[in-house]
Amino acid sequence: PITGPTAIREHMLFKVAQRKGKEDAGFRIDMISDGDIACGFAWTWTCGDEEGLRGTTFVELNDAGEIQFVREIPEPLFKPGDATKDLLQAVTAGIEPTPKPEFESQTPTTASGIARYLYEEVQGGSVDEAMRFFSPDIEYRDFNYEEMLNGKDEVRQFIEDFSFPGITFRPQRFDDGKESTCFIWEVVIADAPETIKGMSLYRIDPDTRLINYVRDVPESAIKPPVLGKLARDLRPGLGVFKGVKLGSRPGGK
Repeated sequence: PITGPTAIREHMLFKVAQRKGKEDAGFRIDMISDGDIACGFAWTWTCGDEEGLRGTTFVELNDAGEIQFVREIPEPLFKPGDATKDLLQAVTAGIEPTPKPEFESQTPTTASGIARYLYEEVQGGSVDEAMRFFSPDIEYRDFNYEEMLNGKDEVRQFIEDFSFPGITFRPQRFDDGKESTCFIWEVVIADAPETIKGMSLYRIDPDTRLINYVRDVPESAIKPPVLGKLARDLRPGLGVFKGVKLGSRPGGK
């Protein structure tokens, strides 16, 4: 992590310098949660008539209203898809399932309240309970995959596919958003010393109070993320090897 105002200033200047010379390079905010003490926002790099790298940033304030914590994760350029599921299945083979956590069923109505309930109380203990909070027209973007999940059936299958013994999902920080929320997390796999960090952005329907959009961004599985660095060196305006038509992914989806 980068700590202290001087180091952060140098890091920000370095990021600006990476795109120097690209007068038409832009930074588009696609969605922002409505928290007061913390928030998260989804973003996309643009350049000319193309758009490229996407990601999510989480920002938390202290009591004086100053920024005290930031985590930013760009989408991994290598998206392993179902290979992630296959790898986790192999790693956790032979691990005995632990008892499912007990919880008292609740129905929070704010975005951050729903996220806290699902990941601090339910904790994967019931897929049925989790699915209660998803809209029939849910759009779910997990950046391990190229394509978005659409509808409750696909989301349910995705959740069930990744329910392995020996995998612990640890939420770390939540914002306090009402209509949308961002939270950061880490995944612990068996007794591995290293964790996988990530963040999620949820939006709920203002009328039904059900989740209608999710963006999950995990860290790159390749560390250091050499593909991302190479893409930013070769195409500093877009940050990816090949961009798409500007506006072809409404809301950065």
